[in-house]
Amino acid sequence: MTDIIIKNLPILVVLCPLMMSLFVVLIPNTFISWVVTLFTTLITFIFSLLLYQEVYQYSSISYALGNWIPPLGIEYVIDKVSIIPIIIITLISFLTTFFASKIMPAEINNSSISKVYSLWLLAIAGLIGLVTTGDAFNLFVFLEISSLASVALVAMGAQKDKQALVAAYNYLILGAVGATFYVIGVGLLYGITGTLNLADLSSRITEINDNKALVAGFGFMIVGIMVKAAVFPLHIWLPRAYAYAPSAVSVLLAATATKASLYILARILFSVFDISDTLITLTLTYVILPLSIIAMFAGTIMAIYEKDIKRLLAHSSIAQIGYITLAFAIGTKASVAAGFIHMFNHALIKGALFMAITSMSFYLNKRITINTLSGLGRAMPITFSCFVICSLSLAGVPLTAGFISKLYIIKASISAEGVWIALLILASSALSVIYLWKMIEAMWFHEGPKDLVIKENPTVYIALLMITFLNIYFGLDASIVVNSSFEAADQLLGVQK
Repeated sequence: MTDIIIKNLPILVVLCPLMMSLFVVLIPNTFISWVVTLFTTLITFIFSLLLYQEVYQYSSISYALGNWIPPLGIEYVIDKVSIIPIIIITLISFLTTFFASKIMPAEINNSSISKVYSLWLLAIAGLIGLVTTGDAFNLFVFLEISSLASVALVAMGAQKDKQALVAAYNYLILGAVGATFYVIGVGLLYGITGTLNLADLSSRITEINDNKALVAGFGFMIVGIMVKAAVFPLHIWLPRAYAYAPSAVSVLLAATATKASLYILARILFSVFDISDTLITLTLTYVILPLSIIAMFAGTIMAIYEKDIKRLLAHSSIAQIGYITLAFAIGTKASVAAGFIHMFNHALIKGALFMAITSMSFYLNKRITINTLSGLGRAMPITFSCFVICSLSLAGVPLTAGFISKLYIIKASISAEGVWIALLILASSALSVIYLWKMIEAMWFHEGPKDLVIKENPTVYIALLMITFLNIYFGLDASIVVNSSFEAADQLLGVQK
């Protein structure tokens, strides 16, 4: 039995949440639906840890769906690159599901809870499938599954704020545009190569020289994925979606959704295509790099002037995505590894910050703005302490996970003779302290209402404490994340750089 499970892990990690999403929707009891969802995310996380062990034993695992040998059939590939986003998605999914036990019923009608958890698992399954599939069209299918489930989850926020419907509509339209661009690119590449298998596609592309359809297909695919990853300036769906989605949904999406798309962006740039090609070099140098630098400052400046805290954190995410794409744009082994390090650490940081803010919203039963933060630090010492620690991590203060990320990005920049890039990273990080201090100052130094008394609930703050602990732990001992990221960069680039 154990051998069968190990053998089928690449498909089980997708099927587990996918099939349980069909079962959860039939459960009328809200508590039981949450328990089943929590158990499903726990099992999926355990599957991902088992896959991690298998990957580091065999380097890469190929699973042919229905025993149709690739490239004829659909292939699922788990390697040292894809295992990183798989761990991110499954870990955050479990912690966020635990966190949602009290948060979700406060914002969603009891009659809709089971539907929300069904969509929740469907979105998780789509994200995992997105990073495991080795087929370009199957990737599009999972892209749509995750996106449509996420749109529906965002729309569920309308039960508390009708703005969620506008946010969901924007997400739907722009997501559809991104998906359309991607599938047009896939169609063009299929037309000139005759294959949809990503590995086979890569080998056939190397045989094609100076083909306009190839360039067009690449362009469509990259733009489509950049929309999904909220890469500046294609990010305009993100602030509203994060701000008006149900609180637990905001945590899940902020920590996982863009990470899966960023992985696909890296896979297309460095694995499907060859990094030494002029097309890729020009794209990294004249498209990804400048947009990433603009994103770092644009996202930070928008966050500084934002009053609504969830929107503030969403703008901050735009800047942090800029750090990741900047690392990819430098194009060396060290920089690509740094991008994966920050991808993992940012999931922990932003997941924790959204947890802290949505916890405050839960206790106060209102949207959190700069004004409503007044006095919350003293009224909620546990939540406030976690918020401060993770804010320091976002700013890149030593002994936190965020410091490790930015240290490796800066080192990679300097090694690639990009001292000016390192200085810009430091400048952007310094600016982020402004909006982080603005929140901390309001919480601790501003007086709140005299009758403000909050009893923090362990079922709300336990998940927050766990993810905060990880922010500290990976700041003190980052060896697992760093080593995994460098091995992922080795495998992705295929060459030593």
